[in-house]
Amino acid sequence: MTLQSELRPVADLEIRFCLTSTGRRIAFTSLGQGPALLFPAWWINHLQVLWEQRSARDFFQGLARHHTVVLYDRQGCGLSDRTPTDYSLDSDLQALETVIDHLKIKRLSLFGFSHGAAAAIAYAVKHPRRVSHLVLYGMLNRPLLTGEMGAALTNLIRAHWGIGSRTLADMLLPGADLETVEWFARWQRESASPEVTIQVASIDYDLGDLPEKVRVPTLIMHRQEDTLMPFHEGKELAARIPGARFVPLVGYMHPCFLGDVDSILRLVAEFLGDPMHPRQDSSTAMVAPAPLGRMLATVLFIDIVGSTERVAAIGDKAWAALLERHRALVRIEISRFRGREIDVTGDGFLMTFDTPARAIQCVWSIQEALRAIDITIRAGLHTGECEVTESGLSGIAVHVGSRVSSIAGPGEILASSTVKAIVTGSDILFEDRGNHKLKGVPDEWQLFAAKPPSTR
Repeated sequence: MTLQSELRPVADLEIRFCLTSTGRRIAFTSLGQGPALLFPAWWINHLQVLWEQRSARDFFQGLARHHTVVLYDRQGCGLSDRTPTDYSLDSDLQALETVIDHLKIKRLSLFGFSHGAAAAIAYAVKHPRRVSHLVLYGMLNRPLLTGEMGAALTNLIRAHWGIGSRTLADMLLPGADLETVEWFARWQRESASPEVTIQVASIDYDLGDLPEKVRVPTLIMHRQEDTLMPFHEGKELAARIPGARFVPLVGYMHPCFLGDVDSILRLVAEFLGDPMHPRQDSSTAMVAPAPLGRMLATVLFIDIVGSTERVAAIGDKAWAALLERHRALVRIEISRFRGREIDVTGDGFLMTFDTPARAIQCVWSIQEALRAIDITIRAGLHTGECEVTESGLSGIAVHVGSRVSSIAGPGEILASSTVKAIVTGSDILFEDRGNHKLKGVPDEWQLFAAKPPSTR
């Protein structure tokens, strides 16, 4: 029987098989057309059950617009052979090489998610001429089941695997709705036994000096509130890979295909140089000017804290150079989050966004970027109707945003109650800052500070 005759249709997903050097079958699938984008096997998986999850389908089909996306089930899991396996970084790398060689891929990009990131790094170092881009997301470079959390997770897996445990779901998919929790339980049952799951989670991904040897363009993304893979590990990895770009993401979900997948799709498309899809267009240069008249928008003001003291300390020439660097970094983040730069005055920016959540996420990314040049900003935002004129933006909403910004403390993102109400249900949390009189604006305004992800 040929491999082609073993092809099994699963809805619009085709499952095929390739053989390892020891004769074990690895189940894989490919989607789309274009340059190859391959996902090394993550923790555990079952291709068929994965495809039942709408968000996962949308995520991988989004990547497949411009790429041939290849996914496969880990040895001993899902539709791959369930024979016992000694799991290690070497066995992960061998499985990855098996799939790539079977498909005769000469040039590819790798997307290393979670446990798949170590094999992606190892392959990029071993085969640098075959890898054009390396994308890493939510990587763990140590055994997962260590310490108190590891012991708790081991006990949960043994006692609650596959039965729809809310406790287990909250550890791995915090905030998931009932439908996702039910899917997650089926995914557990079909992907692997509890003992195999524990074995894979216990792999010691000792990378040694491999990160320092990476010589391909690398993008690293990590959600700041990831409950499974600590955020600091993503930052530490980025510091070790020469020239790597690190992008912090807002959110709690560990899987890249759940939660805010649009941000990940946009970043990957930009990094890989894909033609921009309308939903992913993040270039302010490509955004048409807002039509004249009234429009609903989130108005965001930011400015540098202690700028006068900084000028006095370093001098006018050094300050001018620093200010240019500051503006360049801010504009990169405005573009990433699809904002619109309205005005620049001194060390301040006025910009608008289509949603307040995106504005807050943009500020968090700006703050992260500006740490590299030791600049602290304050931010204020409000959502309301604005008047768009040929000379710029005006209206009470603009005045409110400006006044809110002037009250914000160093490093603070201060928002009106309108903003807080609109983002209810998102991952963004707020702290009450009380009622304030805003100069030139009627009534008292209740203000809230967006809680930084690192303090939650």
